[in-house]
Amino acid sequence: VSGGEDEIQQLQKALLDYLDENTEIDASLVFSRKFYIAQWFRDTTMETERAIKLQKDEDSSEGTHHAKDVETTGQIMHRAESRKTFLRSIIKTAPSHFSTLKMNSDTVDYEDACLIVRYLASMRPFAQSFDIYLTQ
Repeated sequence: VSGGEDEIQQLQKALLDYLDENTEIDASLVFSRKFYIAQWFRDTTMETERAIKLQKDEDSSEGTHHAKDVETTGQIMHRAESRKTFLRSIIKTAPSHFSTLKMNSDTVDYEDACLIVRYLASMRPFAQSFDIYLTQ
C-alpha cells in the first residue's frame, strides 16, 4: 500500500467486509464495525475543521491570501467529502447487503485484518506523534 486515499479506503472496506463476514461468529464485531465507521467519519470531520481553522489563522496573521494555501485547503475539503460520501454509502447499506458488495473479503483473514488495523491505526495523529511523547 502506497498510502494514498484510494488505498486507505480499500483497506477500510476490506476491514469492514471482514467484520461483516464474521458477525455470526462474534456478535461484538457488529459494534466494532459501527465504531470504525463512526471513528473514520469523526476523523474526517476533525481534519476538515483543522484545515478551515488553519486557513483562518493564516489569513488573519498574514493579511494576504496565498493561492497555494487555498488549493491545499480545497484539496483537503474535496478529499474529506469523498471520504464522507464513501462512509455514508457504507452506513446506508444494510450489513446483510454489504456482504454482497465485497471487493477483497475473500482474501482477508484474521491475520490480514490485524495487519490492516495496525496500519490504519498508525495513520492516526497520536500514533504518528508517539515517538515525540516518549522522547519528552
